[in-house]
Amino acid sequence: MYLCGPTVYAEAHIGHMVGPVIFDTVKRYLVYCGYDVTWVVNITDVDDKLIVKSREKGISMFQLATQMTADYLSNLQSLGVDQIDRMPRATDSMGEIIQFVQELISRGFAYESGGDVFFDVTKDPEYGRLSNRTADDQQGEGGEAASRKRSAGDFALWKSTKPGEPSWPSPWGDGRPGWHIECSAMSRGILGKTFDIHGGGLDLVFPHHENEMAQSRCCHGQPMVKYWMHNGLMRAANDSGKVGGRSDRDGGNDDVSGKISRSKGAGGLAALIAKHTGERIRFFLLRSHYRSTTVFGDEPLSEAGASLETFYRLFDRYERISGSSVYDIPYCKKRSEFTAPGTPTPLQSQCLELRDSFLSKMDDDFNTGGATADLFEMARAINRWIDQEKLEETKSATAITELQSALSILRELSALLGIFMKPVPKASGSDSSAAIVSGLMELVLKLRAEARARKDFATSDAVRDGLGAIGISTQDGKQGTTWQINRT
Repeated sequence: MYLCGPTVYAEAHIGHMVGPVIFDTVKRYLVYCGYDVTWVVNITDVDDKLIVKSREKGISMFQLATQMTADYLSNLQSLGVDQIDRMPRATDSMGEIIQFVQELISRGFAYESGGDVFFDVTKDPEYGRLSNRTADDQQGEGGEAASRKRSAGDFALWKSTKPGEPSWPSPWGDGRPGWHIECSAMSRGILGKTFDIHGGGLDLVFPHHENEMAQSRCCHGQPMVKYWMHNGLMRAANDSGKVGGRSDRDGGNDDVSGKISRSKGAGGLAALIAKHTGERIRFFLLRSHYRSTTVFGDEPLSEAGASLETFYRLFDRYERISGSSVYDIPYCKKRSEFTAPGTPTPLQSQCLELRDSFLSKMDDDFNTGGATADLFEMARAINRWIDQEKLEETKSATAITELQSALSILRELSALLGIFMKPVPKASGSDSSAAIVSGLMELVLKLRAEARARKDFATSDAVRDGLGAIGISTQDGKQGTTWQINRT
């Protein structure tokens, strides 16, 4: 499985996380189903934008690429993207790239012109099959390069060097690779001439993936990819256009025109992660089908994060009942290894039905949006059962075992989405400040309880809503009211 990675000329923004989170989940599910998966994400570390940005900063292109790659990897880690097997860099793959170009020339599909090498789209009768376009729709590079091409749609495989630019020696003179050839060469070097899944954003269908497919098919005489998977793009709430704008490269995709500047949301992720946590952002990206458009904004992110409190409260409830952490409950990591109870209880039966529904939706084109709905229903079912069994009062050992069985299924399924893998850090602070907060909350809840006893529900509700507004949630129960600082 191959996913087109970033061009590392600036800090990653949230739009750059859409593909990695989605395909990290795809790999998790395929491995769970028994497939042996190698997932490759490339790094484009030589490009016009890198050259321009490095000059603006007064550093080398290589230094800028190293810095921005580190930023990208840090963001992936924060969002729990840890399933990537290989991350080849274009600058480490020059030998493979040059060899690929030579093979295309020898087969008559490419030609050298003035130190540049172009792919001749008129030689490929299947060109445009992926994007449903014709060779005439591909304009390719303009400027000086246009005068060296046989037809307007031809695209660069190798670009001759310009003064002050990084370059590598080649049979056609010093230069650097075109964008499209990088992915064809790197994917072949790791995954072979034909591999199973190629992913990327919808904006890459044309020209990037169309050109990748053409040059690989013509070079090898066989299909490059069995399945193409294109994720939907991200746009700002109450706006049009994708976060980050059009494709950075030649042509772009007319279906995704428009741009949201970094100042409007497509900026660095550190502050966003600090505010919402990586787990909340990951869940936000997975709560709809991967082919859908993701609407980005502080409100949608906050809504997604708030909905996860359903699970965090359930996990805290389990800890109060059992004295242990839900994250210590073992769960099945392979679909084929799951064993249902011989005579399931009503709770287990409900969880098993929801498990079947979850897996059925994931089997149907990795429908994470539909699958998450089953997780919420499972959490509600478990909470209802705890209430019915009065488990917080009785703490029955037999019932706790049944509760663990249900939560094991929830953990099995949530792990496929890459969420609830480890405890989310709670609010930080010194022991003394924590004691003060605890004392204040005890006083506030006592006053609220007295208001409720007087049937002064307006005051009671105002206290509850006021606490919620500052990030403190309350939950009323027969044993009194519990509270927690929301994990943000």
